[in-house]
Amino acid sequence: MSAIHAIVSNPKYHDYLAILKGARNGFVYGVKVRFPHALIMAILFGRGDWLTRLKVIFRATKQHALNLSQFVTIYKALLLLQRKLNGGKERPHDTFFAGMLGGYFVFGERNAINEQIVLYVCSRVIASLIPRAGSSYGTATTGSATVKTVPPDSRYFSLFAALSWGAVMWSFQHRGETIQPGMFSSMTYLYRDSERWQNLRTLLWHNK
Repeated sequence: MSAIHAIVSNPKYHDYLAILKGARNGFVYGVKVRFPHALIMAILFGRGDWLTRLKVIFRATKQHALNLSQFVTIYKALLLLQRKLNGGKERPHDTFFAGMLGGYFVFGERNAINEQIVLYVCSRVIASLIPRAGSSYGTATTGSATVKTVPPDSRYFSLFAALSWGAVMWSFQHRGETIQPGMFSSMTYLYRDSERWQNLRTLLWHNK
C-alpha cells in the first residue's frame, strides 16, 4: 500500500493519473445523469413489460457512462500529448482540437444517446453567445483558476427564449420528423395527447 501511495502522490505521475480519474468521473457522472432520465422515460413512454424496459434503461445508462468515460480519456490524453509536443505549455487551441477529435471518435456515430448529448452540448454553446449581464452567478474554482460565472443579460435571454420556443413549436407542428425522438415523444405527450380523452379517467388520471 505504501508503494501505491507513493505512486499516487508522486507529481511525476499526476498527468497520467488525472486521465484515469477523469475516466472514472466520466463514467460515474454518466450513470448519475442517464439512469434517472432513462427510468422516467421508461415509466412515461416505455413499451413492453418491465423486463424489456429495464434492459433499455441498462443499455442507455451503460452507453452514456462509457461514452463520457471514453471522451474524457481521449480529451485529457490529447491535451497531455499536445502539451508535451509544445515543451510543456498548453496553447489556447489545444482544447478545441482535443474536444473535436474526442467528439468525432466517441459521439460521431449517430444514435439516440449520442444525438441527445450532442444537441445538449450544442445548445450550451449557442446559449453562451448571448451577451452577458453585469453581475455574476458566483465563482467556480477549477484547479488554481477562479472563474466568475456570469448569466445572460435578461433582455437578450428573453429574446433567445422566445425565438427558441417559437422555432421548436413550429418545427414540431410542421417538420416533426426533424425533432429528436425523445423530445418528440415528450412534446407529443404534452401537446397532442392532451387533445384526446374518452372519459373522466383518461382526462384526469391516465393519458390513454
